[in-house]
Amino acid sequence: MVKVYVQEGQPIELALKKFKTKMKKAGVIEEHKRSLRYEKRSDRLRRERTVRKSRAKKAQVFIDKKM
Repeated sequence: MVKVYVQEGQPIELALKKFKTKMKKAGVIEEHKRSLRYEKRSDRLRRERTVRKSRAKKAQVFIDKKM
């Protein structure tokens, strides 16, 4: 669940921007868009495989930079 706390005197536009950012990071928007239409099992597995590969590549770059 995404929560955004608004401080007194803080503009509502800033709170909305923070809310959108947190929603995007949590993957709520992507999940909703995916649920709008049916996705074949093979397409879902292909998408998940590419996501795993990109995450692994990012992790490897991070490890390489750290050393």
